[in-house]
Amino acid sequence: MGEQAVTGADGAPAPERAPDPGGEDAAAATGSPPPGPATAGMTADGAAAGEVEVPGAGMTADAGGATGPQSRSADIVPGPGGVMTDEVGVVTGELTLRTDFADGRVSLHVQYKDADEWYAVTGGGAPLADAAGLDAVHSIAVGLLHRPEG
Repeated sequence: MGEQAVTGADGAPAPERAPDPGGEDAAAATGSPPPGPATAGMTADGAAAGEVEVPGAGMTADAGGATGPQSRSADIVPGPGGVMTDEVGVVTGELTLRTDFADGRVSLHVQYKDADEWYAVTGGGAPLADAAGLDAVHSIAVGLLHRPEG
């Protein structure tokens, strides 16, 4: 389907949208935000909610969720080249991959399946601003390193 020009009664182009007199347009004209609460403010246990700034949203949200150290793990079988580690070089065979998040960084470690020693994956560390991205990083790492068919 194509676009059509919309014109008013006098043949002049119609505005893209009508102004919203009580919403954002009013706030822009007066310089003040629209009325209403600026925080979510909900708690489950009756304790005071912490607040977290939500950039660009003009509001705050309750602080919550795990922000401390976290990790995910999965068993993998790397391709013929194995996985390069800082401590022992290339490791091959059945491995466990662990993706850790702590202090704003994500890091990858491997161990021989059911072994005790963990080895840092060479080049497997990067800044990660939010722990919410840990699952995505772990899924990508598994997708890249798990190559049982070669």
